[in-house]
Parts: sequence; structure tokens; C-alpha cells
Amino acid sequence: MSEVGGEKGVWTPANIVTCVRIALIPVFMAVAASAAGLGPAGSVAAFAIYTLLSLTDKLDGHLARSRGEITDFGKFLDPIADKLLVFSALLLLLQDGWVSVWAVFIILLREFLVSALRMVASASGEVIAADSLGKAKTAVTMVSLCAFYLGFALSALGLWSLAAMVLVVARALFVAAVVLTVVSGAQYFWAARHVVLGPRR
Repeated sequence: MSEVGGEKGVWTPANIVTCVRIALIPVFMAVAASAAGLGPAGSVAAFAIYTLLSLTDKLDGHLARSRGEITDFGKFLDPIADKLLVFSALLLLLQDGWVSVWAVFIILLREFLVSALRMVASASGEVIAADSLGKAKTAVTMVSLCAFYLGFALSALGLWSLAAMVLVVARALFVAAVVLTVVSGAQYFWAARHVVLGPRR
């Protein structure tokens, strides 16, 4: 697919969706942080906003590929939007004690290390693309976070038994996401060990 050149080419539909996602993340955080004072509507709104933002992760990529409008701006911005979306929810959950600081640290460390690995590889002209395990990690993480906020919404609506079951599933999925974070990170470094250690002699 061809790159979109020129200043006007930056504002493709895909990139506009990505920018809207980033702009709405503080809105989600504000609604989620004040959900207790907003009543059931606040928790439902937080779940709806987060789920919508998670789903649009696929929308901007589909738009860029289907329209042949893959740009350097989009390549730069889309991963940032994904990471901001994940860590905005994680910080709120950490604040309320739903996830442990060590789990958040592991996820953050993995993102820093893989990003650094990609920068080193890029300097030598090599591209390290997301593999199936990395994509699975992202998907499980997003689903687990959506499940947490679904559980909060159900609890606010008085559906406590259903909320408890959903939150158990959310915790289990989050544990799976942390495991996938470690395994996929290790796989990235194993596959690209020549980038760090140099080529074999």
C-alpha cells in the first residue's frame, strides 16, 4: 500500500479516529474516577466509553489498510493510543486496589523493553512487527479491562451476583494477560536476540 504524502494526507479517516480515541481517554478517566458520585449512570458510562474506545482500535487499522492510507503519522500514533488506553484503566484499577502494583509494573516494563528493542532494530533497518502472541496479549488485556468496568456497571445497577461473576472472570483474564505479557515479551527478545547480542559468528 502506498504512503499518503503531503501535509493534508496526515488527516486521513483512520488518523482522525486515532486522535479522537486519544482525546476521549481523559473523558473516560474523569467519568470512571467520579463514577461513585454519578450513580449507576456513571459506571455504565465508564464501561460504554471504554468498550467503545477498545473496539475502535480495530476500526482505525481497518480504515488505513482498506483505503490504502497507511501513514507514518498513523504508525506513530496508533501504538501510543493503545498504550494510553490500557494504562489509563490500569492506573484507575490500581488506585482502587483491583490490580496489584507488581502486575502493572510487569506490563509497563515489558512495553518499555519491547519499545526499546524496536528502536534499536529500526536503527539497523529492521522492523519488529507484532506477532500473534503479542496480539493475543493485547486482546486479552483489553477484554479483561472491559470486563472489570462491566462488573462495576452491573454492581452499580444492583445486579450484585452477576457483577461478582463478571469480576471473577475479569481477574482471571487479567492474570492470563500478565502471563501473556511475560511470555510474549520473552518471545520478542528471543526472536530478535541478534539485535541485542549481535549476529552469531
